[in-house]
Amino acid sequence: MSNKQVRKAVIPAAGFGTRMYPATKALKKELLPIIGKDGRAKPIILAIVEEAISAGIEEVGIVVQQSDRDLFYDLFKSPPKPELWQKLSAENKQYSKYLQDIGDRITILTQTEQEGYGHAVFCSKNWVGNEPFLLLLGDHVYTSDLDISCAKQMVDTYQQIGTSVLGITVMNADIIHKAGCISGTWKTDKSILEIRQIYEKPTLEYAREHLTVTGMAADEFLGIFGMYILESEIFNLLADDINSNERYKGEFQLTTCLDKLRQKKGAIAYLVKGKYYDTGMPLFYRQSIIDYYHNSN
Repeated sequence: MSNKQVRKAVIPAAGFGTRMYPATKALKKELLPIIGKDGRAKPIILAIVEEAISAGIEEVGIVVQQSDRDLFYDLFKSPPKPELWQKLSAENKQYSKYLQDIGDRITILTQTEQEGYGHAVFCSKNWVGNEPFLLLLGDHVYTSDLDISCAKQMVDTYQQIGTSVLGITVMNADIIHKAGCISGTWKTDKSILEIRQIYEKPTLEYAREHLTVTGMAADEFLGIFGMYILESEIFNLLADDINSNERYKGEFQLTTCLDKLRQKKGAIAYLVKGKYYDTGMPLFYRQSIIDYYHNSN
């Protein structure tokens, strides 16, 4: 068990959103709307922040481009303009106060150059410090199959196991090339996985040969869920890649450093009891709008 508390969460939101172009020419993908169980149309980033808070997270760092700081600041730190405030219902005025309360927990961090997901995570190093932290993708939202949220499941698993935790989910052969993939051996009945390999966006041929897991159906694999609890050692590994200019497809990636973290400090994978919804691609976003609301109720 770990005596360390997971107090902070990091959400990288500094990408260009090219897969959602031209919508992202007008609006950041993290600010596109999603409708949850409360029936509100809220920015995707707010749903992700709420997921973090549901796990007992005290502070949230959102990593953005320099030019986007005002957009996120206005959402979380600024009250509505007087002309809008006058038109809000009493319920929405109360919700505005709720938004500003959430904003008190949020720090806007900056990625000055868009050098990849791993680099965006590295930009939170000084803010995180030497603590373990929850890492959430900036374009995924989640629903849980349990009474506790997916993020709370991850935090609880970290407290029990005491080492970095990578959230995983079952993926079929059609989408494994779009995600990080993990292989290993089950330590408990399809819940905790002892990791053997972490591989970024494998071909189906590679996955079939190297990434199968005993007990899984044919052409079913374990993909990264988009949620992690990471020890701060990850920043040293990311720094090594950045200093040595070690890139994957032109960018500094997180996945390669996750495998190094596993080898150096240990890490396990946890099969999250819930679902993730990818809002970062047009047709996935379309389906996510439908499924997220339906499964949140």
